[in-house]
Amino acid sequence: MVGKRHAVVVTHARLRETSLVVREAVEQLEHAGFSVRIVDSLDPPKFGEPSPIVSSDTEIVVVLGGDGTILGAAELVHNTEVPILGVNLGHVGFLAEFESFQLSEAIARVADRDYSIDERNLARVSVTSSDGKKTASDWALNDITIQQADRDHMIELSVGVDGVEASSFSCDGVIISTPTGSTAYAFSAGGPIIWPDVKALQLIPLAAHALFTRPMVISEHSRFTVDVIDDSLTEGWICCDGRRKMKLEYGTRTTVHLSSLTVKLASLSGVPFTNRLVSKFNLPSVSLRQRSRMEERKRENIIAEENKVKPSRHTGNGKQGSSGKVKSDA
Repeated sequence: MVGKRHAVVVTHARLRETSLVVREAVEQLEHAGFSVRIVDSLDPPKFGEPSPIVSSDTEIVVVLGGDGTILGAAELVHNTEVPILGVNLGHVGFLAEFESFQLSEAIARVADRDYSIDERNLARVSVTSSDGKKTASDWALNDITIQQADRDHMIELSVGVDGVEASSFSCDGVIISTPTGSTAYAFSAGGPIIWPDVKALQLIPLAAHALFTRPMVISEHSRFTVDVIDDSLTEGWICCDGRRKMKLEYGTRTTVHLSSLTVKLASLSGVPFTNRLVSKFNLPSVSLRQRSRMEERKRENIIAEENKVKPSRHTGNGKQGSSGKVKSDA
């Protein structure tokens, strides 16, 4: 007798109560032979503290929601071999493999184990106090942000790479992003898009008062350091994936490098990242000049069609001759 298969469905409490998609997903998984546990509340742990993880017999975690829900689900599978399958019920849903209308296909493929694994590298972060005695460590799938604690003042930061100070400036903060997170907050802040299979990290300053404030990209062998300068006008906050937070005191040093650990995303479509990029961001496949020409041709065609069906105009009993002048019947 084949043993019971186990799946975890992660969603919002609101969606669990109102969404037909959530009910259908659970029913289809159970019909496929899975026992299903639903998680609809994902309170983040404190920075540096371990999060609860799924049981060792879990085969897959199915996420019904947006990218934020997937980031919460990543905590449940951190440092495990359990893959995540995302079904987008949010807005962009860049991390999700399927849209809600493709649910049945997704569940059928999971039931048949007909999927591959896309491994996404994590960032590892450690925070050390000014006296060097206290250190806390955490990780991120998308990004690590360091921002000012007092919104009325800019924070003064010093940024280094591999032990060499590269720049210092007053700013609203910095984002340190993985390739996975390069399409999220980092993208909105002007950072480049990095393909997921590239082993790199990028740092993007936020509203920095300095001449050199361009994003920096480092390899898997390098590391960023970010110091809160002692005479900064405000202390800072660090946040991993928009969830796990901690205050940064004056003189605190944050070190970030690429982790050897990964989060496993179940990939069913085999669609290249470029296709997803074009689809999710609705990128133009033609230039502005080409688009202008196409619009011009479209207008010309409309005018031509209107003239083709337009009836001849008559004034009174007059008839229009070949010269275009109206001739009298008299």
